[in-house]
Amino acid sequence: MTGESEVDSVAVIAFERDTEAAAEIATALEAPGRTVEHVEYAEGVFEAAWDRDAIVAVMASGIVVRKIAPLLEDKWTDPAIVAIDADCTWALPLVGGHHGANRLAAELTAVEAVPAVTTATEAAGKQAVEGRAEALDATIETPDSTVATNLAVLREALGPVERLEGPRAVLVDEDVTVLRESGDADLVLGTGCRAGTDAETCKQAWRGALEAVDREFSEVAFVATGDLKAEEPGLREAAADLDLGLVTFGQETLERFEGPSPSKARELTGWPGIAESSALAGGRDHELVAEKRRFEDRVTVAIGR
Repeated sequence: MTGESEVDSVAVIAFERDTEAAAEIATALEAPGRTVEHVEYAEGVFEAAWDRDAIVAVMASGIVVRKIAPLLEDKWTDPAIVAIDADCTWALPLVGGHHGANRLAAELTAVEAVPAVTTATEAAGKQAVEGRAEALDATIETPDSTVATNLAVLREALGPVERLEGPRAVLVDEDVTVLRESGDADLVLGTGCRAGTDAETCKQAWRGALEAVDREFSEVAFVATGDLKAEEPGLREAAADLDLGLVTFGQETLERFEGPSPSKARELTGWPGIAESSALAGGRDHELVAEKRRFEDRVTVAIGR
């Protein structure tokens, strides 16, 4: 089974007249470990590209829908599909939004396309279960449950992922999403930052916090923050640069794990302090390794486990 799928292979399909745009799009989607292939449109081209992780079609969304409709079977196995117009105005994730299409649409901002994301969790500024699984470097063992758990995300009723250590047998209802961990890192960097803080400042803050307790980035499982900071560009870029997932928590969850240090966040935003509560919520034992510290009055960071 899977979390939000890796997108290691992409076919960029375009008509001959849109070759220049397709080449620009293919270049924008290049990434380490990813194969991006420009394929000229011909009859049967979607069938031929169906084994890719994703297809980006440079054409009207209506054409794409008609071509892929007979091929669709299951969102967990179908490739992610994005339609983009040749002028690179809109990028539309049509299929597999949580399985790579939303991510590719976001990457297409590099060609100035606006991602038109319609999946409910992302449209509401929240992190879907598939995204949380990816950030945790985990796979989803009960994929049918994600409809229910993503609805819970929308209601801010899901809470943090509960961790169980084995050997143990677990009997769950059909609306419980079971994630299987892939790594053994145990630290969580809980963090907040002022709007507009750049990625390098975030990384310096995180590095300093780890060095203060003689720990390293290799021991960090993921970065955690509040939903209100989920789209902060510098924070997201810093986590990506370090190949760390970014997990976000809603206000209700962070209220349950409010940390011991005083914070101005309550007065300014109505939320508990983000750094400590995120570190506590994300940690396996809900314990702090290091209380909140500030860096250049722009970043707060706490370490949990």
